[in-house]
Amino acid sequence: MTKVAANEVMSQVDVERSMPQWRLPDAASTVEIVLTQALEFCAQKMRLAGHQAVVDHLRQGDSSACKYCHYSIAKQVAESLGALDENVKAVYVVDYDATPEDICFSEETKTSLIHLIVWAERKTSALDSLVEALDRALVERYTDVIGTRQLAHLLDVQVVDDADVKNRAGYGAMLSSLYQRPIQVWKR
Repeated sequence: MTKVAANEVMSQVDVERSMPQWRLPDAASTVEIVLTQALEFCAQKMRLAGHQAVVDHLRQGDSSACKYCHYSIAKQVAESLGALDENVKAVYVVDYDATPEDICFSEETKTSLIHLIVWAERKTSALDSLVEALDRALVERYTDVIGTRQLAHLLDVQVVDDADVKNRAGYGAMLSSLYQRPIQVWKR
């Protein structure tokens, strides 16, 4: 009888030790995955030999590489926001930076911002903090990988709530715009 009880205790202890310790992802680990997948996406779309080839194109200011990379980053940041905040309903990317001619004739290559509109049930400081943490981690990692000068921001995120969308107020009006409609990259 003691042998059976001892075996049961041993098997319970073994099970408890083998269970992984779950934790929420931090911004740095999330951004590491986001940037790696963005480089892979860009390499695949442009038929490049790997991450280093994409990095070389980004450093040279290749607009196609930049657009593919930024689209993938936007899509994955949107998925992360949706996974970490149940308040998020949808995320859109907006392309309203300078025209290609303006960029072409500028004196230096600048990294453009990734413009996102996040539609949430309500605006919260928790969502704002999450966006800020992702932006800081993304700027740090992007600067390390691409080797650009220190950036202040890579994400430009505008949060709109149900009232903004319903009343077509501010950035909420863009979601139903006929002329400058953003592209939905994630939806709950």
